[in-house]
Amino acid sequence: MKSKFKLDVWGYITIALLGAYAIFLLYPMLNLLRRSVYGPDGVFTLGYFSKFFGKKYYFGTLLNSLKVTLCTTVTTLLLGAPLAYFFTMYKIRGNGVLRILIILSSMSAPFIGAYSWILLMGRSGVVTTFLKDTFNIQGINIYGFVGILVVLTLQLYPLVFLYVSGALKNIDQSLMEASLNLGCSGVKRFFSLIIPLVMPTILASSLLVFMRALADFGTPMLIGEGYRTFPVLIYNEFMGEVSGDDGFAAAISIIAIIITALIFMAQKHASNKLAFTMNALHPIEPKELKGVRGVLIHLYSYLVVGLSIVPQCYVIYTSFLKTEGLVFKDGYWLGSYRTAFSKMGSSIVNTFVIAGSALVVIILMAVLIAYLAVRRRNAATNTMDLISMMPYIIPGSVIGIAMLICFNRPPLIISGTFLIMIVALVIRRLPYTIRSSVAILQQIPITIEEASISLGTSKMKTFFAITIPMMANGIVSGAILSWVTMITELSTAIILYTGKTKTLTVSIYTEVIRGNYGVAAALSTVLTSLTALSILIFMRISKSKDITM
Repeated sequence: MKSKFKLDVWGYITIALLGAYAIFLLYPMLNLLRRSVYGPDGVFTLGYFSKFFGKKYYFGTLLNSLKVTLCTTVTTLLLGAPLAYFFTMYKIRGNGVLRILIILSSMSAPFIGAYSWILLMGRSGVVTTFLKDTFNIQGINIYGFVGILVVLTLQLYPLVFLYVSGALKNIDQSLMEASLNLGCSGVKRFFSLIIPLVMPTILASSLLVFMRALADFGTPMLIGEGYRTFPVLIYNEFMGEVSGDDGFAAAISIIAIIITALIFMAQKHASNKLAFTMNALHPIEPKELKGVRGVLIHLYSYLVVGLSIVPQCYVIYTSFLKTEGLVFKDGYWLGSYRTAFSKMGSSIVNTFVIAGSALVVIILMAVLIAYLAVRRRNAATNTMDLISMMPYIIPGSVIGIAMLICFNRPPLIISGTFLIMIVALVIRRLPYTIRSSVAILQQIPITIEEASISLGTSKMKTFFAITIPMMANGIVSGAILSWVTMITELSTAIILYTGKTKTLTVSIYTEVIRGNYGVAAALSTVLTSLTALSILIFMRISKSKDITM
C-alpha cells in the first residue's frame, strides 16, 4: 500500500539515500554516457560507436562475448537442471557433502578456476604431461573459447542448481503421483511436467548466469589467449598505456549496459507471462535409487560435482609444493605461504579492511532501504528501490571505469584511495542484502511495530529495538553472501586499485600473470578458505543448505 511522502525522519533518510545514489551511481553513469558521445574537443559525436560497429575487430569481440555467454548459459542449464532434479527426486548418497561442494564451487572466484585448469591441462599441466609421457597423447587445448566455456560452466552451473532446487521444493507430491498414474514418468515427466513448472525459475537463473558470464574479466584474460571478450576489450581500451582511449572505452561500456538491459527486460517479460504460484502442501519425497539407473544417476552427480571442485583442490595441493616460478618441484614446503604473507600480506589486510568497511555500509543501507521499500512505499522510495537494483545489470568493469573517470578530477577526487574501492563494492553488492532484507521484512506483521508506537515508543526506537532484531536472520544471510562476493571481486578492483589498495584477488591475478604459481596458489588457498568459512557461517546462521543470490 502506497503512502504520501512526508518530510519526517524517514523522509530525510530517503532524501539522503537518494542523494548518495545520485552522487556515486547516477552521476558516474551519466558522465560515462556523456564521455561516449563527446570527443576530446567537446563536440558531440557518434564516432566512437561508429568505430566499434565499423571495424570487424571490435564488433567481432561483441559476437565472441555473446557466443561464449549464450553457450555457457545453455551448458549450465544442461548440467544444473538435471542435477537439481536428481537431488530432489532421489536419495543421493553423500547429498549433504555434495551440496556444500556445489555451493563452494559457485562462490569461488571464476579466475581461480581458470588458473586451476591451466595447472591441470595447460601446456605444462599435470594431466597434459601425464597423457603425453604415458600414452603419447597430446593434451586437449584448454585455451581460447573451449577453456572459457569449461571454466564458466563449471563455476556457474551451481546457480542453476540452487535456483531450480528451490523451485522443485514448491511442487506438490500429488502432481508427481498424478503424472505417474497417467503413465508419465522418467525423462518424459521431466520435460512435460517439471520443466514447464519451473520455467520462471529457469529463466531467472539463466539471466544470472548470462550476466555473470558476460561480465567476467579474469577467466578470458587468463585462459582466453587472444579470444577477445567485452570485459577484456573494455579494460584494454581504458587501461592501455599507448592505445588507451577513455571515450572509446566509455562507448563500449554503454553498449554493454544496453545489451544487459535488453536481456534483463526480455527475461522479466517472459517470466511475467509464465509466472504462477505453487504451494506444496506435500513436498516431493526423495526415493531410493536401485539398479542401473541408480548407478548412472550417482555417477553423473559425482562426476559433475567432482569436475567443479577438483581443480580448486589441486590448487590447494600445489600451494604446498616447492616451486620456482612456473615449475613445481618434488617435495613439500611452506615457502609459498611465507612469500605470500611477507610480500602480499598487505593485500590480505586490505581485503578485510575494504570488504569489511563496505559490509558495514551495506548492512546499514540495506536495512534502511528495505524498510522504506516495504513500510514507507511512495514514489520516492520506489525510485530508490529501482535505482538500488541498477548495478545488478551493469558489469563490474563498467562501474569501475565510470567511477575512475568521474572521480579523478574536481569536485570530488577519490581515485586511488580506499574510499573509491569501498564505494564501488557497496554499489555493486548492496542489492544482495537489500533483497534478503526485503524478503524477511515482508514476513513481519506491521502490527508489531504499530503496537510499540501506540505504547509511546518513538518510530526510530521501534525500528532499532523491535524491527531490526526481527530482521536479523535475513540481514546476516544477505550480508554474508555480499561478503563472499566482495572478497572474490576482481573486475572492478582491477581497474580501481593502486599499490596501496591492492586486494587479495588482484594479487592472485597479478602473480599468475607474472608466472609465480606457488605464491598464487597460496593466496588462492587463503581466499578459498575465507570463502568456505563464510559459507559455513551462513549455513549455521540460516540453518539452511541452500543459497540463492
